[in-house]
Amino acid sequence: MEEEKLPEGTAGEMSIEESLERLEQIVEQMEDRNISLEETFSLYEQGIQLVKECSGRIDRVEQKITVLAGEGSEDEF
Repeated sequence: MEEEKLPEGTAGEMSIEESLERLEQIVEQMEDRNISLEETFSLYEQGIQLVKECSGRIDRVEQKITVLAGEGSEDEF
């Protein structure tokens, strides 16, 4: 099975949508019964990196929305 590696430092350059799409690809690859344990670990590391990056970016957007919504008053959005 050919593994599509995520080059170092590119997670932050991908859009959230691209990162989520890549995560879907990683899950599909990990579900393949013919994948080696080493490949699984590598994919897992890539996935964790993407999840952390997406989570941080989403948190920053939520903080900006909270500030824009009224100087710290939290409105549902």
